[in-house]
Amino acid sequence: MIHETAIIHPDTEIAEGVEIGAYSIVGEKVSIGAGTKIGPHVVIDSFTDIGQNCHIFQFAAIGAIPQDLKFAGNKTYVKIGKNTTIREFVTIHRGTKAGGGITVVGEENLLMAYTHIAHDCKLGKGVILSNNATLAGHILVGDYATIGGLVAIHQFTQIGDYAFIGGKSAVVKDVVPFMIAAGDRAKLHGLNSVGLKRHGFSIQTISELKKAYRIIFRIGLTLNEAFERVKADVEQIPEVVNLINFIKNSERGITR
Repeated sequence: MIHETAIIHPDTEIAEGVEIGAYSIVGEKVSIGAGTKIGPHVVIDSFTDIGQNCHIFQFAAIGAIPQDLKFAGNKTYVKIGKNTTIREFVTIHRGTKAGGGITVVGEENLLMAYTHIAHDCKLGKGVILSNNATLAGHILVGDYATIGGLVAIHQFTQIGDYAFIGGKSAVVKDVVPFMIAAGDRAKLHGLNSVGLKRHGFSIQTISELKKAYRIIFRIGLTLNEAFERVKADVEQIPEVVNLINFIKNSERGITR
């Protein structure tokens, strides 16, 4: 089901059940998985891999070269996981050689209208980017993170699993897993309790994460002191271990 006005490069690999709308353009070395729907006026540039059952709406632009002045025409890639929805005017750029050569959007992501994903970003599973959210280069976004509308995130920043970034925020440091961050510049505002409940986390897990949050961020301890206190006073469930390891491995520093 490819519209007669669509322009498809002969090297494109198109699986069964793919739909491509009117006036869309698909470039060289593109792969499109089974059941994916591509609306009208979509541009998919070279070296892009799109998974199964994705839905790409009109005027999206995927796989263009990065907005990096150092880019020298290297063969770099975009990879989009299955069951991902990409709404109107979304832009996703290819990676750079220095950044690993690939931009990755994980499975079951929802990228709302006008969102931008720059070179070498890597998004996990179930990520939501609300309208006009903007990711600079080299950003890592964990599984099931939600980024609100009009949010701008600084390059090389990491967003932890199940984190929630409130709308119109400017994020310049890493946001730890399971927490809410908001503001210009973003600050932590507690545990993402509503999001965790919606994703089926137990009352006990949420309670232990609240204890860890209070110890690390609310009672004035140094990080080393806080880690020792968490080790002594909080059950070492996987989510708490994830939280501590994220903080220890942060290179930009964490949002406090």
